[in-house]
Amino acid sequence: MLFMSALWPYATPGIPDRLFQQLPGIPLTKREVRLLVMGYLRLKPDAQFWDIGAGTGTVAIEAALLCPRGKITAVERDEEVAGLIKTNCDRFEVTNVDVIAGNAPECLNHIKGEPNCILIEGAPLQTTLEAAWKKLTLSGRIVVTANNLEALYTTSETFATLHMRNIEVAQPVINRLETRGNRQVFATVDPIFIISGDKLE
Repeated sequence: MLFMSALWPYATPGIPDRLFQQLPGIPLTKREVRLLVMGYLRLKPDAQFWDIGAGTGTVAIEAALLCPRGKITAVERDEEVAGLIKTNCDRFEVTNVDVIAGNAPECLNHIKGEPNCILIEGAPLQTTLEAAWKKLTLSGRIVVTANNLEALYTTSETFATLHMRNIEVAQPVINRLETRGNRQVFATVDPIFIISGDKLE
C-alpha cells in the first residue's frame, strides 16, 4: 500500500518543485526529470534504495512515498544540506529515509545493509560507481545522472569496466510553460543524461 502525505495526497510521483524547501545553490532534480529517473530506478515496494548526492532530497522522498516498506538512504556530503533533506522528510511525513552526512565513496562502507537500487547524482563518479557496485546486490540496479560530457564518458567507461548489463541512456529535452511578466513562454529545463544498468554477475 502506498503512503500518501497530507502535502502530496496522490499515488503518483511528480511532486512540484515549489513544495520542497530549498537552499540557494543546492541542486534540485526538476520534477519532469525526476519522473523519468523514478521510471529508470524500477523500485520495488520493499526497495533498499541509496540516493548518493541527494541534494534537496527530492528523489529520496518520492521513493519513500512510493515504497513505504522500503528503506531509503540519502547520502549528502554537506551537513547543512543533509539537514535540509531531513526538513523535507518531515514536511512530507516520511519516516523511512535515513540521511547520512558524509563524503562518497568513503562513507558508503559505513552504511549498513545491501542496496538493490542506487542512484548517483554528482560525487566523484568513477570511485563512487566502483564502491556502489561492490555494495549492490546481484540483480541490483544503478542509475546515474550526468549533466556534462565528461560525466557521461566516465559513467560509460566505468559501466563497461564493471560489466554492467542492460545499459540504457536517455537525454530528454524538457520545456516548461513559465510566466514572465505578462507573457507565458516555454523555458528549457537544463539537459541531463540518465544512464542505467543492471548488475547480473
